[in-house]
Amino acid sequence: MLLPDGSELELEDGATGLDAAAAIGPRLAEQAVLVRSNGSVQDLRLPLRDGQRIQILTTRDADDPDALAVLRHSSAHLLAEAVRRLYPGVKIAIGPPIENGFYYDFEFPEPIREEDLARIEEEIQRELDEGREWSREEVPREQARERFRAEEEPYKVELVETAEDPISIYTQGDFTDLCRGPHLQNSKPIKALKLTGLAGAYWRGDEKNPQLTRIYGTAFYSTEALERHLERLEEAKRRDHRRLGTQLDLFHFSERSPGSPLWHPKGMVIWQELEAVRQRENASRGYLEVKTPLIYDAETFWTSGHFPTYEELMFKLDVDGRPWAMKAMNCPGHMLLFGSRLRSYRELPIRFAEPAPLHRNELTGTLHGLLRVRHVTQDDAHIFCTEEQIQDEIAAVVDYARYVYGLFGMTASAELSTRPDDKIGTDEQWDRTETALEEALKLNEIPYEIAEGEGAFYGPKIDLHMEDALGRKWQMGTIQLDSQMPSRFGLTYVGADNQEHPLYVVHRALYGSFERFIGILVEHYAGAFPFWLAPVQVRVIPVGEGHREAARRVRDWLEGYRAEVDERDETVGKRIRDSEVEKIPYVVVWGDRESEERLAIRRRGGEQATLSLEELREELATL
Repeated sequence: MLLPDGSELELEDGATGLDAAAAIGPRLAEQAVLVRSNGSVQDLRLPLRDGQRIQILTTRDADDPDALAVLRHSSAHLLAEAVRRLYPGVKIAIGPPIENGFYYDFEFPEPIREEDLARIEEEIQRELDEGREWSREEVPREQARERFRAEEEPYKVELVETAEDPISIYTQGDFTDLCRGPHLQNSKPIKALKLTGLAGAYWRGDEKNPQLTRIYGTAFYSTEALERHLERLEEAKRRDHRRLGTQLDLFHFSERSPGSPLWHPKGMVIWQELEAVRQRENASRGYLEVKTPLIYDAETFWTSGHFPTYEELMFKLDVDGRPWAMKAMNCPGHMLLFGSRLRSYRELPIRFAEPAPLHRNELTGTLHGLLRVRHVTQDDAHIFCTEEQIQDEIAAVVDYARYVYGLFGMTASAELSTRPDDKIGTDEQWDRTETALEEALKLNEIPYEIAEGEGAFYGPKIDLHMEDALGRKWQMGTIQLDSQMPSRFGLTYVGADNQEHPLYVVHRALYGSFERFIGILVEHYAGAFPFWLAPVQVRVIPVGEGHREAARRVRDWLEGYRAEVDERDETVGKRIRDSEVEKIPYVVVWGDRESEERLAIRRRGGEQATLSLEELREELATL
């Protein structure tokens, strides 16, 4: 075996990760939780391959995502054991680790409520006090099927049919689960565990299947880490864009059109400021604004390859007895635009941009405020180019992304997603496009990770992530390289040799969608938008009725800024507090002592100052 420092470790054939840890030292073996090898993880109980490069993760790697995932996976199994003990007749589905914790899905004989989580948590704590060890075994498919059938676990029986044979199962206490692993050796490392909520979830994500109850939880290697996490959760609740969207009068949702936000005037200010950035930067970077239809005949989406891959996601309709669909993406329309005539190499690259409304038939249970909607507006663009132009175009898009995210104080990282199982096109084509994307990232020194098999069906992609004020990473824009779709639409260009040549298309969106981007910004800023993005930048509050005319003149003096007068018949204190709740950057109070040379100013956060009107305008001009 090869260790992280390059040294070799001699082991007998069939030795496991735990054997490797023991050979290094008994303390390491006691603290070991996982083996990491070439970017993937492996259970300590599994045999190692000769010459395999390995890293032993231990309880000391408490912040490592893989070490946390194995802790949380084992915690999910403790949850399932506790639920089975407390609720006879419950049916157990699946329970994976997720980014900030874990969940397990159950079919309960009777519905449970949030207040029942405390009882379940107490039972898990009892298991931890008793101690649990995980054992792993592999059994033939038929044996696993009969075992779970005897236990009246229909969801496990169904999973057995699609699992690799032999089937791996893990046991702790009196609970056995179908599972690939990995798992902890024992429950000692689980120092802090908390159940965090309930939700409904369809079996295998299909609304035609039974709806199950999903119990969420999280776990850590220390109580201090759990406390920090719970504090972040409370802060996230305070920043929740759905709550702030109402508080700041930005948008709302209606059951008349689920998943489709209704934007209020103040919300549209943010939207229009983002659109102004998009239009300005597109113009300076050589993009051409276009507009394409919202509906096409079904044949268009068969040609593009979106049917049948995305057919269930699209709203379909009948027009004159023919099947049509509302577009869920802009690329087919842009292909038709480019194909309106034969193009010369001298015209390339051509960059079409369109912030078009799209419609996606997301499942009702997956809708989540602005973050998961049915009415989607992407800042879409498609760059039609030659093979020789690919890297320069991708580099320019990456530079564009850096600029956009920098406007909001966020830094971008990248994930390169490679060919999926349902890819279209040859391996040779995919080799070229994947290499082109990776070389562009290297050329621009962009840190990135590889996501094997996560590319779009028509080409590899770069997913751009950014980190918000709470340290949460959000998948934002995407850059996809595609040689398949232009070929399917018969698109080519005429080269210098007067021959037709294959065409490449870079699909890109930087905001991702206006809806989701604004939702993330609301939470990133906790509603306290930077001055240039604030729906109301200055609010003028007249002390009494006799001061209203002067307050209006102050508003007019601030022409060019989003200023308003609060003339409500409320106390000055109430109106100031309301301005603080609405997170207005500047509040001007005008009373008997105020004049053009002496304005009472309250900056957001409570700081007070006395400025002349000219000094205020000078200060605002720097923001």
